Amino acid sequence: MSKKISVLVIEDEEHIRTVLEYNLRLDDFEVYLAAEGRTGLEVAREKKPDVILLDWMMPDMDGLKVLSELNCDEKIKNIPVFMLTAKGMMEDVGRALYEGADDYITKPFDPMQLGEIIKKKLEKCAVPKSR
Repeated sequence: MSKKISVLVIEDEEHIRTVLEYNLRLDDFEVYLAAEGRTGLEVAREKKPDVILLDWMMPDMDGLKVLSELNCDEKIKNIPVFMLTAKGMMEDVGRALYEGADDYITKPFDPMQLGEIIKKKLEKCAVPKSR
């Protein structure tokens, strides 16, 4: 029996967290949730998920600040981070990747296909990059 892929969802909008959790669990992922950046960092440090889905636009601590803090922590800096956001302009994508995101998922997305999207993106990230 193979280990479930664990996903940490850091998203401030409750209805989006709920949809993500439901669909990821249907696809047999282990799911951790955080409603804001600081809590997400704590969960990442405690659980060390296989991948983090990180919303960009959140109050108090936006996704890029969370990403920066993840990248500065030796114990969790190699966890792949996929930005999950409505910011879909090429300069936004470029900025997120430049800041250390491993990939980008633009809202709106099909929640029923999210599991497959994550698995494919994780395959792309299989070779760890140095941050």
